[in-house]
Amino acid sequence: MRWRTLVALVFALWSAVAALPSPDDAKTQSAHGVYTDPTLKDPLWWKYGLNATAEYKYFHEPGRDDILGHYDSRYFTGPVDDAERADVLTHMIRAYLDFFSENGLETWIAHGTLLGWWWNGKILPWDWDMDTQVPDTTLAYLADNYNQTIITYISTGTGKKRDYILDINPWSRQRERGQGHNIIDARWIDIYTGLYIDITGLSQLEPDHLDIWQCKNFHKYRLKDIYPLRWTTFEGVPAKVPFQYDSMLMEEYSETALTLTRFHNHTWFPHLAEWISDEALANLTIKLPEDRQYK
Repeated sequence: MRWRTLVALVFALWSAVAALPSPDDAKTQSAHGVYTDPTLKDPLWWKYGLNATAEYKYFHEPGRDDILGHYDSRYFTGPVDDAERADVLTHMIRAYLDFFSENGLETWIAHGTLLGWWWNGKILPWDWDMDTQVPDTTLAYLADNYNQTIITYISTGTGKKRDYILDINPWSRQRERGQGHNIIDARWIDIYTGLYIDITGLSQLEPDHLDIWQCKNFHKYRLKDIYPLRWTTFEGVPAKVPFQYDSMLMEEYSETALTLTRFHNHTWFPHLAEWISDEALANLTIKLPEDRQYK
């Protein structure tokens, strides 16, 4: 009698397990009809536990304006003044570029950061963050080997110790745009202020056009415009820029971005190779030289 009970129990358990959905079963029956479990055929779910139909925003900022929208909420204690911001951004990009170079990781500067390099090899003085790009293979390698790494950097000259965290968005595994909450794939964050560098991965998403790379924010690039990358310097340290940087900048910002010498309350002075703010100009006791060809 006990033996028959045991057999019946084993059979019942086996039947229950057999009834569970498998990755190949996209649909299950319920009392209300057919229900499709969105995770069943989602490779992100099976490999990383990410349900694409329930995508959530990973990186958060304390606000949406030009100031608060450029801090990471986890490390934000309050806005910094312009002088501190410029100092933080300068050392942050130096630390970033040094780290990637020392570890043989491919990256290049992009968007407004690339535009600042074009003018004088520096950050545009009105920028609140910086942009870099990486191939999606490098992005995956960073996620597997360096995610949540704290990097300590000693500032040249001052000897000041600075700490950064390399944070890889778990949704970087999803190379399509998805619901648009996670177009930034990773960040290099100054943990004392919350200021950051946005890191964006580029992928081949068009099977019929393998020479086209794109990010999750619909920026598309031809492979021949990016490679071979050019060695240069940015903020005094070695850096890389795309091969056809000029045409890429004109396509993104228009040609006027490379010729306009008055922007965002700043004026470009060719003799100094610097953007000077209106406030700084008002406090000068000497007249800066002007270059007539820029008028």
